[in-house]
Amino acid sequence: MTTTVTLLHPGAMGAPVGGQAARTGVRVLYVPEGRGPASVERARQAGLEAAESLASALSVSDLVLSICPPHAAEDVAHEVLEHDFRGVYVEANAISPDRATRIGKACAERGALMVDGSIIGGPPTDGSGPRLYLSGDAEAVARTAALFDGTEVVARPLDAEIGAASALKMAYASFQKSARVLAAVSHALAASHGVGEELAEEGRALTARILAEVDHFPSVAARAWRWAPEMAEIAAALDAVGLPPDLAEASAAVVRRWNGDKDRFDLPLEDVFAHLHTPVGPATDDVTGPTG
Repeated sequence: MTTTVTLLHPGAMGAPVGGQAARTGVRVLYVPEGRGPASVERARQAGLEAAESLASALSVSDLVLSICPPHAAEDVAHEVLEHDFRGVYVEANAISPDRATRIGKACAERGALMVDGSIIGGPPTDGSGPRLYLSGDAEAVARTAALFDGTEVVARPLDAEIGAASALKMAYASFQKSARVLAAVSHALAASHGVGEELAEEGRALTARILAEVDHFPSVAARAWRWAPEMAEIAAALDAVGLPPDLAEASAAVVRRWNGDKDRFDLPLEDVFAHLHTPVGPATDDVTGPTG
């Protein structure tokens, strides 16, 4: 029997992801009602099938795939559950683990089974695609992963409960998106002083893969006692030219949690992480020693 999926909604990510499932013979429905012309055209190009209404789509669907803006995720889930949907609800939005858990409980109360999903990477194109991490009930996770067998969407089941896939997305996005914002602020500061091209040249010379270099974190903690004052100086430099100092101030506040780890370059990684959970007092003026 053909598996039927209702996709909510055919956005820039949702439509091509749904289209990948459709290539495997899965019937992928979407609801054009309330959608703009661009969404409808994306759905058409992806090979999705228009449904008369959400109720009619859900009545014949085995799974629901929710890919929508994160602020709407919970409302979308409750709207589906109000139609007495009792299949597998794949929550694939960029939401916190707590929000994923709430949606999972709501699904369970209404007789549906939720799979926690997170998409990392850009929309699928010829030859490349995102990873779809899945956690929750093992059988439901396997059914969801099967939708994308042999497609550009690489399903990666996790042996974990609801919340794990969302936590991975939050962890990845907290770095990737903040790094882009930080780069923009850094270049704005450099441009204010006429050294934008020099900063770009330094950027091109970077070879670090910061998110992958986990073994480097103890040395960060060991030097945090002198990084915090430097971040305070950066915040002042940004404020002086009318740029937001918030990221620099926040970085200073974070690294102060490692103040007690001065020069402990052999600090175990688990302690590095544990100390981030420990609040510290107000900033100090200890700026002795070389910077780096």
